[in-house]
Amino acid sequence: MRPETLARVERQLRTEAQRDGITDFVVGVAVFRDRKLLVVRRVPDDFHGGMYELPGGGVETGESFAESVARELHEETGLRVRAITDFLGSFDYATRTKARVRKFAFVVEAEPGEVELAPGEHDAYAWIDAQALAELPMAPDMRETVSSLVSTGIR
Repeated sequence: MRPETLARVERQLRTEAQRDGITDFVVGVAVFRDRKLLVVRRVPDDFHGGMYELPGGGVETGESFAESVARELHEETGLRVRAITDFLGSFDYATRTKARVRKFAFVVEAEPGEVELAPGEHDAYAWIDAQALAELPMAPDMRETVSSLVSTGIR
């Protein structure tokens, strides 16, 4: 995705969120290797503890979505973004402290490297396909996103 296209998409997404009264954003990052999707498991004592999810996290004040995608992927997995290739969509959810958060999911191409999880945030990872998805604990909205990714083969 060209930087100017990504910037235009972000402006539109922020405008729609503002219209909907949402000010808190999270990014999810989809990384494929050998036709399998990377998912990470939250530590047991965290929100959605023990559940698998896409790497990602909160967009910081003044940070673009692209910057957040790159930072979160690196912080959580040690992997570096080569390029953001697609925007997948979004969904809203509540956390322990926020009534409504909007999560935006992006597909990226990552630089070669090994996954190194951030201690205290995630305790396991897996590269999955559609068959493996059914065996992993996952929140319903995340399962829907991940299912769409592994079944349609977006890379």
